[in-house]
Amino acid sequence: MSTKIEIKAGETGTVRVFATDLTKDQIDGFDAAAALGAESLAPDQVELFDVADLSGLGLTAYLEEGHGIPPAQLADMAARLDGLKDVVLVLPSRALGGVAQTLRPRAPLRLIGTFFEDTQPISFEKLPSEAAKGQVNTEAKAPPSNAAMSGRVAMVALLVLALLVAVMIWIAG
Repeated sequence: MSTKIEIKAGETGTVRVFATDLTKDQIDGFDAAAALGAESLAPDQVELFDVADLSGLGLTAYLEEGHGIPPAQLADMAARLDGLKDVVLVLPSRALGGVAQTLRPRAPLRLIGTFFEDTQPISFEKLPSEAAKGQVNTEAKAPPSNAAMSGRVAMVALLVLALLVAVMIWIAG
């Protein structure tokens, strides 16, 4: 049975980790888009590396510190993540470019887990500085100047005169 992963349009903050059957020598030239069955993929955003390169840190700590995954999410998977050997593929949402698609990963990839970055909600608090007060123009649009009004009156007068001349020429003709 093949794994299907539904990606929603505009997905952000999701990180998927795949174990691979690749060796360090096979990293260069690996076609991640084909192995993932992705329609749209930014290869420069896909992380494919040997876990041994994380010596002293470990994959769990890398996901926590490098991708902002909360420790509570990683707790149940820590032993499995840190037990991975050889090459892993880390797929952040940004690699999929916000495009809705269905991934169908196949050998040499195996989905290990899907994690969600810890994001702080956006808050719109008042600015602390008094200097920021009174700077936004909340008044209605300024009334037209006298020159603008005079120009509009002159335009209407010219149009009326042009209409009168046209009527006189039509009557005379």
